[in-house]
Formats: sequence, C-alpha cells, structure tokens
Amino acid sequence: MEISLIIHFPPDLQHKKNIAAITITIGYIILKCDIMNRFLTPEIKEIIGTVHSRPSISLIMPFIAKINLETELSQAFKIAVDKVERELRNNYTEEISQLMIGKLKATIDKIDVKTPKKGVAIYISSLLEKIVYLDVIVQEHIVIDESFAIRDLIYSKKQCPKYLLLLLSAKRFSFYLGNLNQLTKIGASIPESIHAYINEWPEKVANFTDSNDRKQIVIQKFLQHIDTDLGRVIHEYELPVFLMGTEKLIGHFKKISKHMEAVVGYINGNYEQMSFAKLEEILKSHLEVWQNQKDKLAINILDTAGGRNKLVKGIKPVWEAVMNNMGNKVFVESSFIYPPQTGSASDLIESLQKPGNGGAYRRDAVDEIIEKVIVNGGDVDFVGAESLTNYEHIALVTY
Repeated sequence: MEISLIIHFPPDLQHKKNIAAITITIGYIILKCDIMNRFLTPEIKEIIGTVHSRPSISLIMPFIAKINLETELSQAFKIAVDKVERELRNNYTEEISQLMIGKLKATIDKIDVKTPKKGVAIYISSLLEKIVYLDVIVQEHIVIDESFAIRDLIYSKKQCPKYLLLLLSAKRFSFYLGNLNQLTKIGASIPESIHAYINEWPEKVANFTDSNDRKQIVIQKFLQHIDTDLGRVIHEYELPVFLMGTEKLIGHFKKISKHMEAVVGYINGNYEQMSFAKLEEILKSHLEVWQNQKDKLAINILDTAGGRNKLVKGIKPVWEAVMNNMGNKVFVESSFIYPPQTGSASDLIESLQKPGNGGAYRRDAVDEIIEKVIVNGGDVDFVGAESLTNYEHIALVTY
C-alpha cells in the first residue's frame, strides 16, 4: 500500500517545507519498520541481536519418532554432538572446543521433549545459549559459523498461521484464536447469548405482532453487537478472520458488518455443538486454501513491483542488493537454499560446488539475506516450493 501526503504551507512557512518533509519521512520509516517487525518475538530479537562471534553453533532438530521420541531424540542429539565436536576440534583450539561442547551438552539437557512442538532450535555462542521450540516440521541441520542459522526459526514463526475464528449460531457466538491445530477461546466483552438482547428493544418489538418479525429484530441487534465486539478483537490481535455459521446467518452478518475486509474465509454449516477437534479438522482445508491465496498474492506483489522496476530477482542479485542495504521485503520459496562462498567483494557470492561434510555444516546465503533484511527493519515471506520459478526462487521488493 502506498500513501501520498500533500501538505500546503502558508507563505510565511514555505521555508520550513523541507524540515517538515524530513520529519514525516523519518516518522513513516519508523512506523514501517515497526509494522514489518511485529512478527519478531523477544527470543528472535535476542538471537538476531547477539554479536556475531566464532564459533557460533546452530543445531536444528525435528521432534519425529518411529517408536519412542525421548529415546530416539537422545540418540539423535548424541550423534549431532559428535559431529559438532569433530568439526570444532578440526578448526579450533582444544580449550574453545571443550567450552563450546560443554555449553551445547548443558543446553541439550534442558530440552523438554514432552512439548507439543514439532522441533527445536539450539543456539550456542560465547555470549548466548538459547532453546527455541518450533511450530513446524524441520529437518536436522547443523551450522558452525560466526552467525546463527535463523531461517528455520523465522519460517516457524511466519508459517505457523495464526487467525481469528468467529463461530456464529442463532443463539450464541464465540471468538477463538487459532494457532496451527489449536483453538483458544477469546473472552467477549458482551453477553454471548442472544437471550441478553431479547428485551433490549421492547418498544420496537412491541409494534410487531408477528413472532418472526420480532425474532428478526432481536437477531439484527444481536449481530450488530457481535460486529462491534469483532472490531475490538481485530484491533487487539491484528489477525485475519474465519467466519463459521449457517449460510443464512452469515448472509445477514455480511449485510450489517463493518469488518468484512478482515474476513479471509467463510465456512457454512451449523457447528454450535461441534468439538474443538472437529472444528480444527474442518478448518484445516480452509487454512490450506488461505495459504495458496497468500502465495498468489505474493506473486501479484512481485508482478507489480517488477512493472515499476522495483524488483530484484535471483540469489546473486538479491544478495548484492541486500548487502548494499537495498529493499525491504524478500520473498523466497520455503525449500530454497544456496550454500555460498563469498566473492572478491562482500556483496558478491558464488555457489559452493562441493559443500564440506556432505552439507552437514552448510551455511545458507538465504539465511544471511533474511537476517540482513530483518536487521534493516524489513520483512520476509515464504511461499511454496516452485512458486517463484519465474523469479529464480527468491526476489526482493525495493519500494
């Protein structure tokens, strides 16, 4: 979205136009950065903000087991620690190796394997020991470098779709916060049952002898109150909304609502008595459709940027632009990686033809691009595999 602001100055203030313009520009930049970085949790900010030092260890591990998660995860961590130890001893002094391995083992011992999360990321350096549980399935990944591997961490936060659910029936309503396969009820600021509104308009209802007319007035008032409270919830959470209810009731709500622009999906049916598990199962397919729509929207954004010559595409051009502090939003396929070696200048990279250790300690240029963009106050969006084939798998918008 672009906003144009025109200010007319009286003659005696014409000389102050430039000062005002600078103030407005700075305010806009600060506001833009704040909006773009809203998805960053305190733990992400801490990891990104940690001073780079060598060696820094990033260990990403999925919580997947065939029989027993605790036993199999313990064995997987043991193998990973052995890999890290060999790498450290080959490249660092014995003192540094022992210190880092000690930190890594102590951090692993603190992991809660009973968490319902899908994986874990461990970050170790001379300044930081951090455990972050992940909401999406990840692959095992080890990076030993001067900076942390944050791609899986950012992906987990960005691809864990949070949303609001408004469940409507003719008798009551409920708000829920959706997060992956979990629904949490949000308290309403008004009565959730229609019975509280039956006597709210006694003078108007009394004018109707037909019970259907009386019922329609009550439902109308009920829906108006719901819409007002929906505005409060949208303002508080700033998330998209799914609307569940009978087709007729949703139709009525659409006519009176002032917040339809926030609704990303309609789910017709009577779900008043349905369990959370069933609701989550029904929502799953709608969330997939929503994700596909987001991918299409990303393509539209890139097409528009390209038409305005505000687009950089392909890993090498994007790397060069980002390292020169250009661009504020990067779009990348979720599975795209590019193990780099730095070129003759810091803003140039070449592909590693034969990554060491079978890629076990792979650095990823995409990781570094993401970190740089975020540090500069920008944002990142992940899209499905092969969605950005025409953009060479990664693109940067330079508005």
